[in-house]
Amino acid sequence: MKALVFGYTGQVASELHRRAGVHGVTLEALDRSRADLSDPVACAEIIRRADADVIINAAAYTAVDEAEKEPDLAQLINGDAPGAMARAAAARGLPFLHISTDYVFDGSGRTPHAIKDSTSPLGVYGRTKLEGERRIAEAGGWHAILRTSWVFSAHGKNFVKTILRLAENRDTLSIVADQIGGPTPAADIAETLLAIAKAAPAFEGGVFHYAGAPDVSWADFAREIVSQAGLASQVNDIQTADYPTQATRPLNSRLDCSRLMEILNIPQPDWKAGLTDVLAELNALSD
Repeated sequence: MKALVFGYTGQVASELHRRAGVHGVTLEALDRSRADLSDPVACAEIIRRADADVIINAAAYTAVDEAEKEPDLAQLINGDAPGAMARAAAARGLPFLHISTDYVFDGSGRTPHAIKDSTSPLGVYGRTKLEGERRIAEAGGWHAILRTSWVFSAHGKNFVKTILRLAENRDTLSIVADQIGGPTPAADIAETLLAIAKAAPAFEGGVFHYAGAPDVSWADFAREIVSQAGLASQVNDIQTADYPTQATRPLNSRLDCSRLMEILNIPQPDWKAGLTDVLAELNALSD
């Protein structure tokens, strides 16, 4: 199987690179110089000419706060481009896999969001990602939209690497404790995308949820990072209101991931085990 991947150095794209061969998948990954999602027409043309069996979009505008200042660019990358790409894939009969986010929900309630739950994004990032979902569905081809949350890895910018950097120099860290969700290792997202790609289109596509378990607050996630890394910083709980940001974050990012288990027997990943692997990799890179 040949997979064409939009994205090259991002967290999930990097893990796809490392894991494709194990799954018998030949991967062609495109960086921004070859496929700029701010040019949806060009991205669609790449798909029309591609020698590929499946298309995976692992690229996005993910700067949540910056999106509030650049809504048009976020819409191009997160909304317009996936729609154009999905239409090109549909025209060729190619499965189209796409990564979305828990930010399509408003974060109300205390139970995991089901796929059928009403969406109501709080900011530009969530709205543009939801628009991308809508346009992919309207394209009419086989697709799988994987909503995930709190992605971390040894690559790029993420919460784990931020906490490690801060804990090296601070005795105490003040971290939000009233936002709850599932930290998700990028490695497990990549494994799931490859499993979906290999099984498609022999099952019903659509939207799937995939997040780490168990659900946890950012503060407790930070405590586990500090503990596993053997650092001495104390993590103090604060409320979202104590840490204002440009974009509003959902308080409830819990996701009901049962559909993947029912259809493909893919369970939620253990984020603590994933964290152990990421820390080991970061330690090896620093040696």
